[in-house]
Amino acid sequence: MNPFHTATDDEIKSGRTTDIYFVRTKKVLEAKGKDKIKVVAEVTTGGLPDDRAWGVLCGVEEVASLFEGQPVDVYSMNEGSVFHPSDIHGVRAPVLYIEGPYNAFCEFETPLLGFICQESGVATRAAFVKKAAKKKPVVAFGARRAHPAIAPALDRAAYIGGFDGVSTLKGAEVIGEEPMGTMPHALIIVFGDQVTAWKAYDEVLPLDVPRVVLVDTYFDEKVEAVKAAEALGNKLGAVRLDTPGSRRGDFTSIIREVRWELDLRGYENVGIFVSGGLNEETVRRLSEAGADGFGVGTYVSSAPPVDFALEIVEVEGRPSAKRGKLSGRKQVWRCLECMVDIVQPADKQAPRCPQCDGDMASMLRPLVKAGEIVRVLPEPTQIRNRLLQQVSKLKT
Repeated sequence: MNPFHTATDDEIKSGRTTDIYFVRTKKVLEAKGKDKIKVVAEVTTGGLPDDRAWGVLCGVEEVASLFEGQPVDVYSMNEGSVFHPSDIHGVRAPVLYIEGPYNAFCEFETPLLGFICQESGVATRAAFVKKAAKKKPVVAFGARRAHPAIAPALDRAAYIGGFDGVSTLKGAEVIGEEPMGTMPHALIIVFGDQVTAWKAYDEVLPLDVPRVVLVDTYFDEKVEAVKAAEALGNKLGAVRLDTPGSRRGDFTSIIREVRWELDLRGYENVGIFVSGGLNEETVRRLSEAGADGFGVGTYVSSAPPVDFALEIVEVEGRPSAKRGKLSGRKQVWRCLECMVDIVQPADKQAPRCPQCDGDMASMLRPLVKAGEIVRVLPEPTQIRNRLLQQVSKLKT
């Protein structure tokens, strides 16, 4: 048994992480000669956490790997696509669908949903935090709030959602970037005073590591910020405030004080990086107060998952669905300028955008065909850049 209580890649691919009722269903269908029946099953959600109007789809690359080698076809939106739970007419909008013998994929429903539910929740919150920060950098600091086995996946999801970097070594490797971070309070406490610790940090680490130092260990933040600037001079890139919520005083006022005292002494180029219990509202407020960058952890890495569900909508070419669901294979059409979605039966022609009368593009495209991955899977930076372009077109 794995000492860290995690599933291996092989265990996931072989169905060991599925719910038992899928195993029993598969056995019953095989015994009754129903194992060759072909279906279409779509993934939708009835709504989003935090009552969001839109979300960010993440986990598609892992879905492709999950179904590689299986006798099924998978059609999906692109990794990092903005999605709406429903189109402008209130019809639920699928983010992907699977076509093939139900017995060939039923046991993969659990890991499929696990991938996209959790990672889409993280990417969605990251997108809203980044939207609040605008052009100011945001770094994922949330690995310590998640099981380490999935920390790289959560880092990747935060990056795809718009974050500018991640703090963990493995997470940075996954996104193809260098890890980003500052220093812990422990370094200063071990040295016994701030100035000695800051100077040691500067002396030991290579020049390509930004000099961002903590200034809230022992004294008032503005006092330590001035001390740091005087100690490191023009080497200092930024000071970091990690003031927890238990501290007295208003964080915005502290930032204004630090900015004033640094500027007054000629340190206008020293930035202010903040962390500690941040969310999109505090990021927006602290940015307006003068913060230049943010480390966001728990709010994003512990984001509530998107409540996606997989439902059969077609059996042997015939529309069929449980009550409350719309049957039949569907296509999601989107105006890439207005970001308006329309859901139609898959055999209907593309509609015109009801807002600008422009062309609409199909969103559900081949990902896996007969078990072979047929889509080029872009690098995380490309996915992130495409996501940010989409978000820039959204009004809310």
